[in-house]
Amino acid sequence: MKIKRALVDDYQVITELFEELMKEICEKTNRKLSIPDHYYSLEICKNYLEKDTYIVFLAEEKNHFIGFISLCISHSLYAGGEFGIIQEFYVLPEYRSNGIGSKLLAKAIQYGKTMEWKRIEVATPPLPQFSKSFIFYKNNGFIDGEGRKLKCYV
Repeated sequence: MKIKRALVDDYQVITELFEELMKEICEKTNRKLSIPDHYYSLEICKNYLEKDTYIVFLAEEKNHFIGFISLCISHSLYAGGEFGIIQEFYVLPEYRSNGIGSKLLAKAIQYGKTMEWKRIEVATPPLPQFSKSFIFYKNNGFIDGEGRKLKCYV
């Protein structure tokens, strides 16, 4: 198994993995799938990779992509400068609990250190359905910010 930084040409596999992530979240939370159209998602992913505003690491095994983690850069006073946000993180179910997620996360943290980020933040999927995700992050050095992610559509 190897981890590599995604290239623009990887936009299709990233989009497919993203869609699998969203389907799983919706299935476990009994919510309707609400994501952009597949072709629009492909276009967005490709555009962000081309602009280098979307940093993605892919896990690959035997020429098959089995997971990914995506990051974006943000800035704030409370964080003391630039920091990273994990936007999406997914490992195919049949490959979980084999250390792949930890390796992807370690690669993201290593990248953050090279960028001199002050921190990396993440919002977990809904609890309690994804309590394993919450525990995973805590086991990998994240601390509970005791907040919840909110959104406002504009």
